[in-house]
Amino acid sequence: MPARRVNPNRVKLHRSYSVDELARCCDVHKNTVRHWQAKGLEPIDKARPILFQGRAIRAFLSERNASRKRPCPAGTFYCFRCRTPRPPALGMVDFVPIRPGSGNLRALCACCETIMHRRAREAEIASIMPGCTVQFAQGQPSLSGHPAPSLNCDFKRKG
Repeated sequence: MPARRVNPNRVKLHRSYSVDELARCCDVHKNTVRHWQAKGLEPIDKARPILFQGRAIRAFLSERNASRKRPCPAGTFYCFRCRTPRPPALGMVDFVPIRPGSGNLRALCACCETIMHRRAREAEIASIMPGCTVQFAQGQPSLSGHPAPSLNCDFKRKG
């Protein structure tokens, strides 16, 4: 199972944490904190109990989370199966409107043929997907414009 991202904002800047306290604060195992120490998280000193300063913990976790991000360049979607940004297959993209002016872009991965999604504003589609053919699909029908009446009616109740 891939490692999850720990929220660095759960750590207080001006507080010192022991291994056990830091593990409880970040909702991880104590061995995870020890692995962080081996990967570069610096303790305050070498004495026991090992204490970490909140500012150093937050900087370490923020840097660690930032190094895992893979932003998508123009013309690509993030494929969850390939775990990398990929171009759409055959350069074909569908735009499904959700709200006026914005919606979801949908395409197939060029490598594994998985459906990929990307949120976008309608005005920015040309800059997000340059060189791709974009088809505009119809949006979901709204409930207020539904002409058929509800079949759940209590008018014929016997009493």
